[in-house]
Amino acid sequence: MNRSRWVITGLSFALMFGASVWVVATNWPTGGMPTLAWSAHGAALLAAMLEVMTRSLKIQASAHAVGLPLRFGTALRVCLGGDFAASITPARSGAEPARFLVLAESGMGAAGRVLVLFLELFLEMCSLAIVCLLLAWAFHGRGASIGGLLGLVGGYSTAVLGAGAIGLLLARRSANGPPPVWASRIGLGAARWRGIQRTLRQLRSSVKAVRTANPWLMSIAAVGSIMHVLFKVSTLPLLVYLGDRSFALTMDSLAPLVLWPLALFYGGVVVPAPGGGGFIEGAFAATLKDAIPSGIFAATLIWWRFYTFYLYIVVGGIAAGNAALRAIRRNDNGDEQTPHGVVS
Repeated sequence: MNRSRWVITGLSFALMFGASVWVVATNWPTGGMPTLAWSAHGAALLAAMLEVMTRSLKIQASAHAVGLPLRFGTALRVCLGGDFAASITPARSGAEPARFLVLAESGMGAAGRVLVLFLELFLEMCSLAIVCLLLAWAFHGRGASIGGLLGLVGGYSTAVLGAGAIGLLLARRSANGPPPVWASRIGLGAARWRGIQRTLRQLRSSVKAVRTANPWLMSIAAVGSIMHVLFKVSTLPLLVYLGDRSFALTMDSLAPLVLWPLALFYGGVVVPAPGGGGFIEGAFAATLKDAIPSGIFAATLIWWRFYTFYLYIVVGGIAAGNAALRAIRRNDNGDEQTPHGVVS
């Protein structure tokens, strides 16, 4: 990234830390230092590890399903490199270029890289829609806000899948030839239209590959994708329940601990500031203050952000930080075309 991007990232992280300090200061427990039991930390750390492993399994199994050799270690570096880049770039825009470069350094061809990333995004959106349906069934009648939360996340996945369907329709009709009249009217010249056509042809090839994919391996990838979403949203309930054993875990008390983090994870994509710029911390305090015991609320926020965000920066930086930074610099300079998409 250039210097201005680093300044923006630094300011955004400063806002994040400031928001965390403000929430902790305004919710400091009367009993002293806010802490959680070690069992809560162990469970949250295990959930984070399983989340990354199942997401890596999704990438590896989907690649094998379409005949692309991919080692689990490489799939793991793809995940972690994308997580690291997503955390330090506006609107998580660095995730896909970083994953693209990690795959390139593994020796995979350009067409294979595009296909792997397409499958990752496709499975993510499908699994997210399935999880929303499961949660809607599990928490039916548990509150008027539940439908709105699930509608937000489900609408997000539906919008992405709908955009892909529109792209596929265009790929069948407009992947070759001069720009259509409507494209010229909205300012898409010949050069830009050729770039769009390359993307449309890649999309068409990816869909063809999915149709001939090994169904058993794709099923394994789909299960891994669903499990990674479930492990992601399990972190907060584990911290709360194991952090305060007096907490009564019922379907009514569990609903906000599962649904609000799900909305924050995927709704946070629309926040342009790297890491959310304090939005996640503020939204956490506004939506979950009454759902978490006051004695552990401050500690829960700090450790929930650690196990779902900061830990990924540290581990991702160690595992694939250099590759991620090179990808971001190339993307900023326009030296290499890399796909952009939604981060899982």
